[in-house]
Amino acid sequence: MKLHELKPAKGSTHKEKRIGRGEGSGYGGTSTKGNKGGQSRAGYKSKMAHEGGQMPIQRRVPKRGFKNPGKITYKVFNVGQFDHYAEVYGLTEFTFDSLYEIGAVAKTDKIKVLGTGELKGKFGFKVHAVSEKAKSLIEAAGGTVEILN
Repeated sequence: MKLHELKPAKGSTHKEKRIGRGEGSGYGGTSTKGNKGGQSRAGYKSKMAHEGGQMPIQRRVPKRGFKNPGKITYKVFNVGQFDHYAEVYGLTEFTFDSLYEIGAVAKTDKIKVLGTGELKGKFGFKVHAVSEKAKSLIEAAGGTVEILN
């Protein structure tokens, strides 16, 4: 085999379909687009969620519920979890920044501490919210609680 004898594999290439170039081409007249209607014309674009005249799903399905724009959602931690964080990461004060650095919270989270479990160490807390039980457990262990805005 020589370089000038090389050719593409059989069936791997085909002629370009040149539409709208006269009746003799076989693709003239309507240019393979059928007869009339929006889809045969330039600039046609199907509208999002259009179902061909059928009632679209966003109109068939009823509206339910309510999303409260003023709702505050917290990333919740129990008091019992903080001994583990202190042991593994060597933390003595739990602030948003320290919890963010270890990957426990995201940048937009607000932190709330709840009172499930026991607290063995003396820790400082600077969090967005704390339950009464958690506050009493932290202060009984000799720790401090500061509420952030």
